[in-house]
Amino acid sequence: MPLPSIQIVFKQVGASAVAQGSTGIAALILKDASVTSGVTEHQLFTVSDIPAALSAANKNYAQLALTGAPSQVKLVVIPAEAADYAAAQEYLETIHWNVLAVPGIVSADAAGMGTWAKGLFETKLRKITAVLPAVAADHPAVVNFTTNNIKVGSTVYTTSDFTARIAGLIAGLPLSVSPTYQLLPEVTDVPKLTRAQADAAVDAGQLILYHDGEKVKIARGVTSFVTPTEALGADWKKIKVVRILNKIYEDIRTTAEDNYIGKINNSYINKLLLVAAINAYFEQLEQSGVLDPGKSTAGIDTAAQRTYLQSIGVSTVGWNDQQVREANSRDQVFLTAAAKPLDAIEDIKLDIYL
Repeated sequence: MPLPSIQIVFKQVGASAVAQGSTGIAALILKDASVTSGVTEHQLFTVSDIPAALSAANKNYAQLALTGAPSQVKLVVIPAEAADYAAAQEYLETIHWNVLAVPGIVSADAAGMGTWAKGLFETKLRKITAVLPAVAADHPAVVNFTTNNIKVGSTVYTTSDFTARIAGLIAGLPLSVSPTYQLLPEVTDVPKLTRAQADAAVDAGQLILYHDGEKVKIARGVTSFVTPTEALGADWKKIKVVRILNKIYEDIRTTAEDNYIGKINNSYINKLLLVAAINAYFEQLEQSGVLDPGKSTAGIDTAAQRTYLQSIGVSTVGWNDQQVREANSRDQVFLTAAAKPLDAIEDIKLDIYL
């Protein structure tokens, strides 16, 4: 028998979406000679928290992540000679974080890291984001960062190296803000792209840095997701929207586990209390400018509960919806919700007539 759980299934039909939000924790996987076996975790809030024993390169990765002002940076450090990242991946499944980078990872390992991130997102109840170098995963959980030869003064960063900076930036943004056109003031140059080349990269699900002739900024805050499905619509291409969706999932799941599961009798009244709590949460996000006002609501999923009752031998023939909602559903709670995350202003069209 598996662990009890609440399944919050996000479904998107056309323009509608389910949502959520907040700033987050950046996690970095590092290989370092200071660790000889197993996995060591370091929690950073400021540059002064960076361990002195780390290599110069790894200290720099930590500084890059902190530059974005996430609420915290967690370093998951494994031995320098580790053959793979399996131990770090297993460890990351046991701690809380939001956005991951693996600076220094080689292309041969990056694709596997993307597969692991997709698995966390889809089957292990972990709604996370992984910023990976040149991984066209076609999935909302993976940001496909592709800019190379990034110059910061006299230092040149590879795509893989600079994922630490991008992960920290994404984790540090409020949910009301998109990564699109976020400036990287320390970056002095990147390979020049024409507008058409930049548009083509974004359309292909690539997060790139763009030099507008004066400064370097993120071209558009997109995930690697480029093929919408019936379950996941086009909104899942946007990092801002995905972060909102991920946060609401985590908030509702955590609240339910801490306050409802195993603690509250599964009566109709208590189901209504849970629904009211979720609706109050949606209202708070609406007031914070994260959700579109008046378009977020949760309720009992009458159709799903009717199907469940029939599956356990309870005949619902002749029952109206209210009778189904009030029926004893053992230890199961079936809820449905609809919400609309607010995206950021990213395209402005202005016609000037003379």
